[in-house]
Amino acid sequence: MIESDNKTNGNAADECFFEQLDIEFLIHEMKDPMAIIETGVRTLLERQNKYGALNERQLRILNRILKNTRKARGMIYNLLEIGRSEAGGFVLCEFQPAEATYDALVEAHEAMVGDVPESNYYYETLANTADFFHGQHIFLDFSPDAIQCRLYQDRIKFGQIACNLIKNALHHRKTRLDIRLRQQSDSIILEVADDGPGIDPVHHQKVFERYQQLNPASSMSRKGHGLGLAGARIIARLLGGDIQLVSQQNLGATFRLVLPIKLVTTVCST
Repeated sequence: MIESDNKTNGNAADECFFEQLDIEFLIHEMKDPMAIIETGVRTLLERQNKYGALNERQLRILNRILKNTRKARGMIYNLLEIGRSEAGGFVLCEFQPAEATYDALVEAHEAMVGDVPESNYYYETLANTADFFHGQHIFLDFSPDAIQCRLYQDRIKFGQIACNLIKNALHHRKTRLDIRLRQQSDSIILEVADDGPGIDPVHHQKVFERYQQLNPASSMSRKGHGLGLAGARIIARLLGGDIQLVSQQNLGATFRLVLPIKLVTTVCST
C-alpha cells in the first residue's frame, strides 16, 4: 500500500512539474547550445588553413551536422514565433510582398538545394535571375499589380510562411516549382506549386493537423519544413488569412496563401 501511495504521489508530482514547465523558457535555453555547435562547425569548415585540412568523409559529416543544426535552430525559432503569434505578438509594417517572397525563395533554396549566386541574391536583381532560377526549374510569375502592391502586415511572419511553403515544394517536386504572386481585390495571393506526387483530397485536412503525418511509405507523404504546414496555417489565420491546398494524387500540389493587404487587429503590436 505504501508503495502504491508513493507511485501515486510520484505521478502527481510529475504532472505538477510538467504543468508548471515554461516551454518558452526551455526553447530559449536551447538556442545558445545550438548556436555554439553551429559556430564551432562553421569554424572548422571555414578555417581549414588554421586548423588543418579535412578529408572528404570529415567534410561530409561536418556539413551534415551544420545542416541539421541549422534546421533545429530554425525549428526552435519558429516554435517561438508560433507561440508569440497565438499570444497576439505582431510586428506590423509596410512592405512589398514581391520582395519578401523573393527573399523567402533565396533562403529556401540555400537551405534545401544550395547557395544562390551573390549576383542573384537580392530582389533588385530579379530581372537578372531568370537564367539562374530557370536552370533550377524554378519559375516566378509576379503580376504587375502584385509587384506594385504594398502590404501592411507582419513581414517576418509572411516570410516564414512563404519560405516554409517553398521548402515544402522543393522537397516534394519532381523537377519543377512555380511561384505565383497576384493581387485580388483587398488580398494578396501567393501560390507555390510543385509537380510532385500530389495529395489525395481525402487527406487534405490531415496535412494541416498538428503532430500528424501521412504514411511515409505513401506517395502523398508531406512532412513540411521549418514551421510545418500546421504552423504556417496557424500564423496565416492569425494574420487574417488562410492557406488552401489544391491537389490530386499524382498531379502535384499547389499551396495557396491568401492574406489581407492590411491587417486590422485590436491586438497590441510590438
